[in-house]
Amino acid sequence: MELFDIAGLKVAMNCLDSGLLFERSRAYLSADQSAAPDFSVDMPDSVLSEKHAALPQLTVDECRYIYMGEAFYYKLLNFDGMLLHASCVAKDGRAYLFSAKSGTGKSTHTHLWLEHLDGVTMINDDKPAVREIDGTFYACGTPFSGKNDESSNQLVPIRAIVFLERAADNSIERITPKEALPLFMSQTIRPAKKEYMIKMLSLLDKVLTDVPVYKLRCNISRDAVMTAYNGIEDDINED
Repeated sequence: MELFDIAGLKVAMNCLDSGLLFERSRAYLSADQSAAPDFSVDMPDSVLSEKHAALPQLTVDECRYIYMGEAFYYKLLNFDGMLLHASCVAKDGRAYLFSAKSGTGKSTHTHLWLEHLDGVTMINDDKPAVREIDGTFYACGTPFSGKNDESSNQLVPIRAIVFLERAADNSIERITPKEALPLFMSQTIRPAKKEYMIKMLSLLDKVLTDVPVYKLRCNISRDAVMTAYNGIEDDINED
């Protein structure tokens, strides 16, 4: 196994010698391969065969990549971290996560941020980790980054989490934890094991308490970007 720096943790993974996980993990390779890992992630051939039989439309390599990511996020729950299916960017040292059902346009929206705002970088375009460290929630790059492999090894304090809806006109509003909960639950891994579900719900309760959450109705335009960015900043600065 090799050792990687992911989400502020030392993670040992068996990435083999080629394939999606090997290629996408290189940016996270730890300089100190002798350090003790916080946890390890691997997939025995017998488990991989079972997973691939359930998803024959995928290649064996794609299947391994997906389920190694799922195993990573399960173990991350033991370290105050979770997955959010989102496209996540950083601006001025603060992270903004945009989440929605696949096909809604979250990647399109964050790429408009890259185009129209200065100093914006991509953290992860599909599956950033959200992790609490010393009382602060961070968005973290991971090697599990969707079909386009847009990810960087960053650990950035979260400014806001935004759920997108398509609309002709642009508007943004802060939503309550009660309104946000089902949106989060639809865009994260919901563990089958009770012990992991308890950990996930406990962490999510903290997220909803500590991090501003918004609903953005938007089209594909520069105005959508400015509506989101200015709306978030104006709202938080009023608090």
